[in-house]
Amino acid sequence: MASVGATPGRTPQGPGPGEASASFPSPAPVPDPREAEEEEEEEPAEIHLCVLWNSGYLGLAYYDTSDSTIYFMPDAPDHESLRLLQRVLDEIDPQSVVTSAKQDENMTRFLGKLASQEHREPKRPEIIYLPSVDFGLEISKQRLLSGNYSFIPDSMTATEKILFLSSIIPFDCLLTVRALGGLLKFMGRRRIGVELEDYNVSVPILGFKKFVLTHLVSIDQDTYSVLQIFKSEPHPSVYKVASGLKEGLSLFGILNRCRCKWGEKLLRLWFTRPTQDLGELNSRLDVIQFFLLPQNLDMAQMLHRLLGHIKNVPLILKRMKLSHTKVSDWQVLYKTVYSALGLRGACRSLPQSIQLFRDIAQEFSDDLHHIASLIGKVVDFEGSLAENRFTVLPNIDPEIDEKKRRLTGLPSFLTEVARKELENLDPRIPSCSVIYIPLIGFLLCIPRLPSMVETNDFEIEGLDFMFLSEEKLHYRSARTKELDALLGDLHCDIRDQETLLMYQLQCQVLARAAVLTRVLDLASRLDVLLALASAARDYGYSRPHYSARLLGVRIQNGRHPLMELCARTFVPNSTECGGYKGRVKVITGPNSSGKSIYLKQVGLITFMALVGSFVPAEEAEIGAVDAIFTRIHSCESISLGLSTFMIDLNQQVAKAVNNATERSLVLIDEFGKGTNTVDGLALLAAVIRHWLALGPTCPHIFVATNFLSLIQLQLLPQGPLVQYLVCEGVANASHASHTAAQAGLPEKLVARGKEVSDLICSGKPIKPVKELLKEKQMENCQTLVNKFLKLDLEDPNLDLDIFMSQEVLPAATTIL
Repeated sequence: MASVGATPGRTPQGPGPGEASASFPSPAPVPDPREAEEEEEEEPAEIHLCVLWNSGYLGLAYYDTSDSTIYFMPDAPDHESLRLLQRVLDEIDPQSVVTSAKQDENMTRFLGKLASQEHREPKRPEIIYLPSVDFGLEISKQRLLSGNYSFIPDSMTATEKILFLSSIIPFDCLLTVRALGGLLKFMGRRRIGVELEDYNVSVPILGFKKFVLTHLVSIDQDTYSVLQIFKSEPHPSVYKVASGLKEGLSLFGILNRCRCKWGEKLLRLWFTRPTQDLGELNSRLDVIQFFLLPQNLDMAQMLHRLLGHIKNVPLILKRMKLSHTKVSDWQVLYKTVYSALGLRGACRSLPQSIQLFRDIAQEFSDDLHHIASLIGKVVDFEGSLAENRFTVLPNIDPEIDEKKRRLTGLPSFLTEVARKELENLDPRIPSCSVIYIPLIGFLLCIPRLPSMVETNDFEIEGLDFMFLSEEKLHYRSARTKELDALLGDLHCDIRDQETLLMYQLQCQVLARAAVLTRVLDLASRLDVLLALASAARDYGYSRPHYSARLLGVRIQNGRHPLMELCARTFVPNSTECGGYKGRVKVITGPNSSGKSIYLKQVGLITFMALVGSFVPAEEAEIGAVDAIFTRIHSCESISLGLSTFMIDLNQQVAKAVNNATERSLVLIDEFGKGTNTVDGLALLAAVIRHWLALGPTCPHIFVATNFLSLIQLQLLPQGPLVQYLVCEGVANASHASHTAAQAGLPEKLVARGKEVSDLICSGKPIKPVKELLKEKQMENCQTLVNKFLKLDLEDPNLDLDIFMSQEVLPAATTIL
């Protein structure tokens, strides 16, 4: 119980119950500011998607609770099978999909199929149908223009607000506007994130952002898995198992050196959205190349340190919007803003020919100085952490300063009041104190005497009994009532006035939310590029080059980015698949010769170039690649009820056959092994011949196989489209016996396996091993002798004919 008070005693001797004293509640321990800075609440992100499809065009928008932002995609053409919508769903994985109850047949069929995907990971979204009237064009515009957005200053007139929103939202994209209107309706009805707030508290919207899927390279989840671009593993610490998964050995894991969480989030986004936009890719590479120059290493390290202080600004702004700001939020925001100013100052000294440096120098405006100055002059960080509430520095509000001064001098004053009260009390009462309790006021507190047993015993003339607590009786007296009238509820008054100042400060910050959001966007981009530059420096990566005219990739002495970190030695390999020759590359070779690693290496280097990273190769030229398909590793699934071979066909090869274009990269490893040899070989040959029949529009295909009969039986047509690797040509054996010996199988088994293999290849019959046959014969003879010796020849019931027919003759037949 918070209180201040004074306790005079009857006797003036030394310390003890008889001494006049002032008692205060123990102040709360002051948290380490660094701990307060790191305290960021992790909230599970939810994404709610609203989509409309009409006359071959798709309009959609979604709300992301992690940053309280609405993202929209301008009207885009989509096929009747709604491939673009499926791509969006695969990427954002929404918790719910909102659409109109009045829908086209194709959309109805698509959503019905989506709702029935019981095994969708992590779970299938909830499908929500709203009345078609909620998606009306005019009412949607009205919802957008009348929304309460914290990023729009209150000083804007209605006309200025319309002009401002028109610069962000494409009102000429009618489907998108209707989708936005439906999304706002759904958010208001479902009250996402504010379910427990008062009804007048609206869902926080901190901004509108456009997202597009044009120029993106199509990569499915199987490819991400088999190439180890991402790899989640359970956390090894038993204390962190509940916190979820950690990143294992993966491409993302070795490149992720980001200092802030939003940088890590952006890097993951880039990995899920590899692009063909050469301007964007080269702008990323320009920054990486700049920081790889030896003279810029110190600058890179300094910027990386500043980026470590860029924290979760959208979460803080969301709390401000809902008036849920934490004490630590102010210090976190203060450091974030000052770090942003440091980034601005540093980038102004860097070459302005690089777009990112120019954007940071220009767009980190003086609003940041204003925010930092306000917070620094108003907020008492030490006092706020000590009292676990927002407090202001001295000289901000004279009235608050006066009340705090009176509160500070209160103990000595209350000591004098307590002495006067004690003079009028029963002599049996040894001591008393006057305390102050917020919301209750000033009370006289005396110890409970042994004679005070019943409630009636608590009554004292001239005092109003209030309550008993911890063997102390609390009363109101005439003097405490005078104190209430004279001093009032100081604690509550100070708290209320400081809360009002906090609200005013919040309004100042929210009015400048746009610059804070932009700080996060540009700082996270700088963080990602610094991380990629650091990895490129440590691992010896080089800058890839792009060619819009080249169909395929050319790699000089490429390396597998993960394998080279694990193997003692790694032999680089080159790749060239450009033009119209050698579009199908069949890779044969012994087991453990590195065929699978080579396939993954080609895929990973191509992928790294398409996210704007340097690559593990001496040189790399990447042409127009629109998709990467793989069939490298199969995982049986009991839940799906699909075998290895069915997964090969249904989930991997079928995707490549149906969707690959002349600009696609297809990697196939040991396809057909999940069924019998003849059928597997036939299907592999049929798939390759299907692509070869496309002629110049054949995708770029790498096939690794141990089906040597594919070449020996000439199942593939001869021509310039087919090329055989690793060293150009055809391997005539898989050397499985050598691989088995290296794996530790016994020498006898290896030798016998090679013998059987040679007999099969030469068409000769397979005979049993003579040594094994002799051993078996000796065992049978010994068994028969033992049985004969056990016979009792003097037994009158012994029938030797039966023994001969049941034991000797079958054994002799086996022996012979």
